[in-house]
Amino acid sequence: PAGNAAPLPEEDCMKLNPSFVGIALSSLLAIDLWASKRLGVCAGEGSAWGSARPLMKLIEVSGHGIPWLLGTLYGLCHSDSSAGREVLLNLLFALLLDLVMVAVVKGLVKRPRPTHNKMDMFVTISVDKYSFPSGHATRAALVCRFVLRHLVLAVPLRVLVVLWALIVSISRVMLGRHNMTDVLFGLLLGYALYGVVEHCWLSPATAPALFALW
Repeated sequence: PAGNAAPLPEEDCMKLNPSFVGIALSSLLAIDLWASKRLGVCAGEGSAWGSARPLMKLIEVSGHGIPWLLGTLYGLCHSDSSAGREVLLNLLFALLLDLVMVAVVKGLVKRPRPTHNKMDMFVTISVDKYSFPSGHATRAALVCRFVLRHLVLAVPLRVLVVLWALIVSISRVMLGRHNMTDVLFGLLLGYALYGVVEHCWLSPATAPALFALW
């Protein structure tokens, strides 16, 4: 009889009465996936903006870690200024910190790439099969803040640096590499990592052994 029915287990009650937070997060995730797929206009040659895919992939390379690491190492080896070497050494530290943090978060979250992504990315490693966060967006925000803070640039060049960071980030969704939340979190993480770099700034006084190598 209904009056003698045993109460539902606690876990079943939770499934039947999901929390407001759970519903909100599920809804946001669904919106994120839907909007990201709609904005992936360069995800393939047959996509709405498929003809712009080669340009987007060139932008992708401009935000990749390897060119930045190689360029920074080249500058360190050829710099004849102690101040320049200090800035470049800290940029190298920032880039390595970025790679480690992004790899750790990707390994912990393990969010798969969008289903419409083509796995034809430039030089990937094991954790690059995961999507959250966007390493390109993280690096773009970090490098942007670093360059604006430590290089003396005319206003037009400063605007170009900011535009580059934004275009690199947007291209991740357009190429179908990431969902929007991957990119947004990446930008926030990169912005925060710059604060860590400033706090741990390497100088001849704080890290004499490192500067002795250069």
